[in-house]
Amino acid sequence: MNFTRRAALLVLAVLPLGALAAPLAFVPNEKSGTVSVIDTTQDAVTKTLQVSERPRGIAVAPDGSRLFLTDAPTRSLIVVDLASGKPVASWPLGESPEGLYISRDGQLLAAAVEEDNSVALLQSSDGKTLAHIKVEGENPEHAVFSPDRKWLYVSAENAEQVDVIDVAARKQVGRIPVGKRPRGIGFLPDGSRAYVACELASTVYAIDVANQKVLAAIPAGKFSNGIAITPDGKRVFVSNGKDGTVMAIDTATNTVIGTVPVGKRPWNMAITPDGSKLYVANGRSDTVSVIDTDKLVALKDVPVGSFPWGVVIK
Repeated sequence: MNFTRRAALLVLAVLPLGALAAPLAFVPNEKSGTVSVIDTTQDAVTKTLQVSERPRGIAVAPDGSRLFLTDAPTRSLIVVDLASGKPVASWPLGESPEGLYISRDGQLLAAAVEEDNSVALLQSSDGKTLAHIKVEGENPEHAVFSPDRKWLYVSAENAEQVDVIDVAARKQVGRIPVGKRPRGIGFLPDGSRAYVACELASTVYAIDVANQKVLAAIPAGKFSNGIAITPDGKRVFVSNGKDGTVMAIDTATNTVIGTVPVGKRPWNMAITPDGSKLYVANGRSDTVSVIDTDKLVALKDVPVGSFPWGVVIK
């Protein structure tokens, strides 16, 4: 082996896992207690991390150094060092934590804690709990930061509203009526609108963030749940759990422009930074479907662990 190749391999050996392939998709598998790592250039699992008992919500640090996961049995947030691929910390959250999100600046983490009917707000650097914020919706599932970090929009299984938290005030300050059982939430990159999938209404609601009001109710497939938005803000994707499909919504008209069949019980999703591919966790197929976001066709199904909950890409 020549010197140049040895030096290159040495550099790769000390890089964080998130830096070895750009970008990587991380998939928490609830029943396996693992995270599948997908190289999005190959669309193949290149590594499996043993992380916790039942990982669900997932977020990644902006610098790709750490992975954060909620773990229901231990009522905690697990921190995984991506250089070693090993858990390095466990931070308490509360009974049955689920969705986990990180602010755009990487400083704050928000976890929806179902049985506590609250959102836990933590510092991402050291896990310091800043607040446990009570919400009106029962069994909160997702708590998503607006791009400017001003708001947290919270969905709950037993609700017909999106609860609005003022992050600075650390309290709920409003509610936006939507359909039954709101699930996935996503903001346009400029923060002007949010899109919320309501499972029992099989509808996606477009919300004017400035006025905290619904602009449009967009019919979706049966049991619509996950939301992902392209980096240019032109398309919103919604997964339909009962249909086994993903729909694309044109944000200029708030209409559905295409439907793509995927696996069983498609759930939470993520889009590559260049906006070209969508990754969909199929909870009952134990796969991740890869979709071309421009042509609206499925490219591949990637086998992962048991009961994948969602995807985050870095």
